[in-house]
Amino acid sequence: MALTQSQALVSRQTTRVSTKSSKRTAKRSTTVRAAVATAGATQVPIDELKSTTLRAIRGIGYDEKDAAVILDVLMYAQLRGNNQGIIKVTTNGLAKDPEAKPMKITHESKLSAAIDGQKTQGMIVLAEATRIAHEKAKEHGFGICGTCNTFTSTGALGYYVKKVADEGMIALCFAQSPEFVAPAGAAKGIFGTNPIGVGMPSSQGSMVLDMATSAYSWFGVLEAKTAGRQLPEGAAQDKNGVMTTDPNEVVDGGAIRTFDGGYKSSNLALIIELLAGPLVGAAIDSKLTAKNWGNLIMVIDPKMLGQADFEKNAAFVMNRVKNAPKQPGVDQINLPGERGDALAKANEAAGVVDVETNLWNDLKKAAEAFSG
Repeated sequence: MALTQSQALVSRQTTRVSTKSSKRTAKRSTTVRAAVATAGATQVPIDELKSTTLRAIRGIGYDEKDAAVILDVLMYAQLRGNNQGIIKVTTNGLAKDPEAKPMKITHESKLSAAIDGQKTQGMIVLAEATRIAHEKAKEHGFGICGTCNTFTSTGALGYYVKKVADEGMIALCFAQSPEFVAPAGAAKGIFGTNPIGVGMPSSQGSMVLDMATSAYSWFGVLEAKTAGRQLPEGAAQDKNGVMTTDPNEVVDGGAIRTFDGGYKSSNLALIIELLAGPLVGAAIDSKLTAKNWGNLIMVIDPKMLGQADFEKNAAFVMNRVKNAPKQPGVDQINLPGERGDALAKANEAAGVVDVETNLWNDLKKAAEAFSG
């Protein structure tokens, strides 16, 4: 869960286009894929990446059903250049708690539900929470579901909200995680990367915002460490609160900063910490050792407020932004998710995706653990 790397800072928007504009989009997608090609990466056939990742997930101990859910979430991110992808498999991001039990609903009303994950993997629990909130919104116009006591990451929030938006409803999702991020002015981490996902339907397709309140994702730090890369300037600090670009210093007691390093992003991170922490019954201290992380998802039917033309009007606003007069030197204005979708389409068209060579080698080793 988290801010994607600078090469893929946007999420996704599906647009209905004519054949002529489809050709332009395909050309632009190819350009995007070339622009984000990573030095030291291996081009891996998508089918091979899926099968290898699935075996690695099964090797951790997940059954076929749960492994399929996890794979779907990871591939959504991987195809978009989002570091919420397969790096989680090789960096203990999918560790299975030996005390995990089936999730259970601890509170429910016609509009709401609360899930105790009982140490179940986060993606599995949030997928179910999304389904529940969506079903309640279909019936009553609004649905909200909170989760607590999940262990390990929920992955890219865009995955969940896009499913809802593609069916004509608005989704807002918040996630809390261990103390990886320092509040403004603090020398130690207190917040998680605390992402927000928003899915907006429109008459020209869904628009999805998926961003963390941190300057970098935790798994982005681990990915940089694996690849031997430095972090962007100003994204992180060492254990003494001094700025650093060395991912090893961040892992060794340091912290990531909020996205602007100041109080605006820090305050937003705090709000998400409260919504996905105390409100849902998740840990409020020592979150890593507690293995009790929280999530909150809300689903809204626009018709609940009498807005039958919401999708048409939403598309109008999006197009106003997209087609606004550009500043000198600006080629195009991107909506949330537009560039990520273009990269995913380009990868799918090419049938391959770039994977850090070290990461790919580690993944293949992990897959060897599964003999089923």
